[in-house]
Amino acid sequence: MSMAPTVSVIMAAYNGAALIPETVASLQAQTLTDFEVVIVDDCSTDNTRHVLRAINDPRFRVIEAEVNQGPVRTRNTAVTHARGRYLAGLDQDDLCLPERFAKQVAYLDANPDTVLVGTGAAWLDDGIVTSAPRTAVSTPALIEWLLRIENPLVWSSVMVRASAASDPFTDPVRLYAEDFDLYQRMSRIGRIARLDEELVIYRRHAGGASQRYTETMTANAARVLADSYVSVFGDESDAAAWLIVRHMMAHAPIPDRATLAALGEVLTKLQADFLATHEIDAESLKMIRWETARRWGRVGRIALRSGTLTLADIVSARPDHLGMGYQGMEELVLSRLIGTARAAKRRYS
Repeated sequence: MSMAPTVSVIMAAYNGAALIPETVASLQAQTLTDFEVVIVDDCSTDNTRHVLRAINDPRFRVIEAEVNQGPVRTRNTAVTHARGRYLAGLDQDDLCLPERFAKQVAYLDANPDTVLVGTGAAWLDDGIVTSAPRTAVSTPALIEWLLRIENPLVWSSVMVRASAASDPFTDPVRLYAEDFDLYQRMSRIGRIARLDEELVIYRRHAGGASQRYTETMTANAARVLADSYVSVFGDESDAAAWLIVRHMMAHAPIPDRATLAALGEVLTKLQADFLATHEIDAESLKMIRWETARRWGRVGRIALRSGTLTLADIVSARPDHLGMGYQGMEELVLSRLIGTARAAKRRYS
């Protein structure tokens, strides 16, 4: 058997014949060439197996499953066949920029305490590539904090140390939030980081799981967070997790002032616990405060625009340490006016 590669790309394939060739081409364009790609086809019913069998590159290994078992177990099967020092996640329809592997490997080699590193990602919609809305500049401490209130990493950008991976790699019980669960588990054994440069292109389309299975994804994300909140909230961890998932991750409007106050209390306790249990440098602390304030401002703006809260509600329920990020008073007033107009339209329509 040949020497183990530096990187093993793990990919689950299912009915992806139309998009996989472009994904394969993006891998073959990598500047770091010491990699293998382990693709497990999950009993596709289209031409996927023919497309995969036609790949003329010895670095690609195709495994044809005998029974359909879903994306999480299929990905885990790929991991069991991987030989690389690092495991790179990639969905069958997403694209890697040429420097992705080289830059992630360099980071992991230079930072032995880091077990997982993602990258920035752009969106591809109907042939148009745009930058995804996200934190433009980050530090490991900021990413680790954001993991407590959202998912700041794109699966197809993630690279993991194989030595830190558990069995199973991703949990089938956390379907459509299995990547979020993996990041939470990995954060308990080492550092999590993100390269801010956009090194992956995430394809958004109607067939994507994030569009089709929102309800399941939301419920499982809440379960993941509830598990991580037990040390802070005890028996109230489920309620705290649902507040975060509904209103900060799924962006559902806050229904009333009491709920807004409860969300603020959850954020305050989570942040106090994080700062008390992590070594945070001054720059990271500034980022954590600012980015949390930005998200709090977004919660208020959504509620004002939907007409569920008043400007007085937003101001009175604000935790002491949270500003509004870039959501200044002028924008909040505009949001209130929009919410008032929508409420009036509902009354008279």
